[in-house]
Amino acid sequence: MHKLRKTSVLRLCLACALVYGFGFWVVAPGSALARAQDVSEYAVTRIELAGDLKRRSAEISGLTWFADNLIVLPQYPGFAGGGSFLYAITKDTLDNYLENSDALPVEAKKIRFDAGNLATTIDGYEGFEAIQFVGNKIYLSIEANTVKGMRSYLVSGVIADDLSLIKLDTDSLVELVPPIDLRNQSYEALLAVEDEIVVIFEANGVIGNKGSEAYSFDYDLNYVGRMSMSPLPYRLTDSTLVDEASGTFWVINYFYPGDKDLDSGSDFVSNNYGKGKTHAENEQVERLLQLKYSSNDIVWTERPPVQLELSGDVARNWEGLAKLDNRGFIVATDKYPETILAFVKVDLE
Repeated sequence: MHKLRKTSVLRLCLACALVYGFGFWVVAPGSALARAQDVSEYAVTRIELAGDLKRRSAEISGLTWFADNLIVLPQYPGFAGGGSFLYAITKDTLDNYLENSDALPVEAKKIRFDAGNLATTIDGYEGFEAIQFVGNKIYLSIEANTVKGMRSYLVSGVIADDLSLIKLDTDSLVELVPPIDLRNQSYEALLAVEDEIVVIFEANGVIGNKGSEAYSFDYDLNYVGRMSMSPLPYRLTDSTLVDEASGTFWVINYFYPGDKDLDSGSDFVSNNYGKGKTHAENEQVERLLQLKYSSNDIVWTERPPVQLELSGDVARNWEGLAKLDNRGFIVATDKYPETILAFVKVDLE
């Protein structure tokens, strides 16, 4: 065994004292941990739910606004029995809950949902994935795992002013073939902008997808054309409304470590902006990215991502996203790990 010089022992003991004896860790400048300490993460404030949406089987797959009502889209609108419904939560209800620590759990208003026989006539039907409104007209995407591979569908309908009924026009149904056939990947974001409905594929930046593109349709769901789009790592699972003045909007960018086919091995967003503390400690990715729409393309604005504070190593599959004024975002999970509706405070001015 080699003998340590006294000076080496002294230096070693001093290092140990700094690390352990004084109760803190020494962080090397420029290390991943040091960088993580400089990257912001944002708290996720849970909004407790009552009624149907409290169930794990609610499997929320989209959020959007209709006037001052947050509309909640379950993947399977008949999940609770007794008919099929979408759900509405007023903005006043959300404000009251967030401003009062003793507020009661939120119970959403049921909106009767008539989708005709789509659930039984679409081969491999796997429920609804995205939602958007233009006036009283509603647009939805549907996911299907068919004998020919994954498919999506666009369909339109109308909503009553009093939120008593949403009725779909089953004759408006349009089939969408994804750019790459990946299990459980479809079109999960819809934009309403410049007299068009734009659909965005869930996995537009993965290996094997030859091009990152979005597709546009007119309000009668006639195909208009395609536009290029910045490739994004992992999954894109919902979007906010497009800001009319700037053309910007936000999307959920999520990675579950089990989705190996969505891991390209390079996360250029994290490479550019670093990882917050909990993201540096865990494999999953839960963040929001800002994009910008123009008539020619959709691009990543390179605004720093909104990284959500993670809940340990438990991945939360965020599927719903809506802005709450300029105060932040309302986010929602599907059934993994359970139904969660939450507020993320971010200054969006």
